[in-house]
Amino acid sequence: MRRDGGQAGGVNAPVILSSPTIRLADLREPDEATRIERFVAEQGGSIFQRPAWLTAVERGTGNRARGLVLERGGALAGWLPLSEVRSPIFGQVLVSSGFGIGGGALAVRSEDGIRLCRAAEELAGRLGVDGVELRDPVAPENWALVEGRHANFAADLAPDDEAQLLAIPRKARAEVRKGLAADLEITTGQDETERAAHYAVYAKSVRNLGTPVFPRSLFDAMMDAFGEDAEIMTVRHEGVPVSSVLSFYHRGTVMPYWGGGTTAARGLHSTERMYYALMCHARARGCTRFDFGRSKTGSGPYRFKKNWGFAAEPLTYRHWTALDRPARNIDPSDEGHSRAIDLWKRLPLGLANRIGPAIARGLG
Repeated sequence: MRRDGGQAGGVNAPVILSSPTIRLADLREPDEATRIERFVAEQGGSIFQRPAWLTAVERGTGNRARGLVLERGGALAGWLPLSEVRSPIFGQVLVSSGFGIGGGALAVRSEDGIRLCRAAEELAGRLGVDGVELRDPVAPENWALVEGRHANFAADLAPDDEAQLLAIPRKARAEVRKGLAADLEITTGQDETERAAHYAVYAKSVRNLGTPVFPRSLFDAMMDAFGEDAEIMTVRHEGVPVSSVLSFYHRGTVMPYWGGGTTAARGLHSTERMYYALMCHARARGCTRFDFGRSKTGSGPYRFKKNWGFAAEPLTYRHWTALDRPARNIDPSDEGHSRAIDLWKRLPLGLANRIGPAIARGLG
């Protein structure tokens, strides 16, 4: 016997909206990871929101890949990627996403993104960490805002090599032309030769800046996880690597992410030549956009990217900390870190490379 007055399924029937359920994701389960990867793609998410990013961070640094999924009626409707970063120096925190410049919740409904953030507060309490950091502006209103510290730089690629060169402002273009005139060799690849060259250049570059180098295992894990969507470009002078960058390819955008140059790079203008070559190479791969990445406001890299004609896009982040816990401070420009930075710059490279990765794992 029907109880709906003969209108089952009709427009007057009541609509029952399923309540959301939130649970911890199991990224070690291939079907779970694949399901979330598909959701990230459907929602137009960033590379930092992909499970592949979190699991590569875990394999490369030991920082546990976490994440919260929100489901409605069994369908995936929200996802918050999280890395559990623990450091005896910098404290313990959940980061979305570890070693990324972006992250945050992806949700079909905006209110579900807030629900995921609240669930992350509870998860932080259960794990005994100090708080949650989102590299994204969307969070509950009581979460602290971090504004004005960083900006991102991105622009569309030009239609051909010559147009790309002419799109670079005059002063920066002159530096590129000097690099083009120099006796330099450029290679791209993913093999051990390229990986070793990149790490040698990157480690020397960050030591000179006073920063502990990330473990090479992080770069290897990223290369292995993303396959053809991760690639190294290296510039050599007389067979010696002088500039190198590890880039990611995501949704038609090339993202030069971990790059650097040796002391010789400046005189050779090899870094300028490398980034121009990467623009041309990425377009040949089918990319339409170049994401130069994040830089600290007012820093040397910030000015370098502006000089290349990229507009600064200020980034806003959010964080929440437990009532009795301070927010962690990993800002290298903070005065409290200046003495350590000056000391690090003077360390022998071999020593810096041995002890740096153990420290850098906690920067997340």
